[in-house]
Amino acid sequence: MFEFLASQPPTIQALLGTLFTWFLTALGAAIVFFFKKMNKKLLDAMLGFAAGVMIAASFFSLILPAVELTESMGQPSWLIAAIGFAAGCVFLFIADKLIPHMHAFNKVEHREGVKTNWKKSVLLVTAITLHNIPEGLAVGVAFGAVAVGIPGATVASAVALAIGIGIQNFPEGAAVSIPLRREGFSRRKSFFFGQLSGMVEPIAGVLGAVAVIAFRPILPYALCFAAGAMIYVVVEELVPEGHTDSKSHIATIGIIIGFIVMMMLDLGLG
Repeated sequence: MFEFLASQPPTIQALLGTLFTWFLTALGAAIVFFFKKMNKKLLDAMLGFAAGVMIAASFFSLILPAVELTESMGQPSWLIAAIGFAAGCVFLFIADKLIPHMHAFNKVEHREGVKTNWKKSVLLVTAITLHNIPEGLAVGVAFGAVAVGIPGATVASAVALAIGIGIQNFPEGAAVSIPLRREGFSRRKSFFFGQLSGMVEPIAGVLGAVAVIAFRPILPYALCFAAGAMIYVVVEELVPEGHTDSKSHIATIGIIIGFIVMMMLDLGLG
């Protein structure tokens, strides 16, 4: 598999990697064909797992390579990492405030962003789409880093990141389709909206790869930007939603397991 990917142009590599992450989003959304409801503890565990994967991916696959790159270039790694990371957080913060959306299992009156008359289905898809933009960008930037010959950047490490992001996309697809089914949507329509939320990742992935190839100096910033955006999603959405039951530690256990899995993928394959 690595040999095949290595022979492809970087934009194709990014496209294939993010199509995989979209596929697992769709696979998660397909749960709606078998279940109308999801056990809350299971959902909390899945959300925690997703958070753990994103935390580990942000450090091992994004921030650490950015620091190593800037140090090899003789630039202040601490400053570039801070700027890129902060920019990613600010981007998601602004998007969160401006774009109408709502999170799974919330009521329509709890929607966020500017006021709108959008239907619940659109609001749910928009929420997960916001999460998926930095994830797709991260995968694209990782493949772009390989193309421009960054030390330590390999196709295997980019694949590891895509696998990790894909695994944590599974519960995100279910987090859209299951609530819609519970609201009375048909199974097919619920699945359609669930998988639709992951379609932004191939777009973001290709754009990320093209950007770092065309403008190589922005690569460290782009890596930390994607990391900052993903950590924002973790602390703003995944961790709070996974800990609504204050008496349960299932989400915390999920975070630990997710972190370990992503760390092993990155260190083992990378």
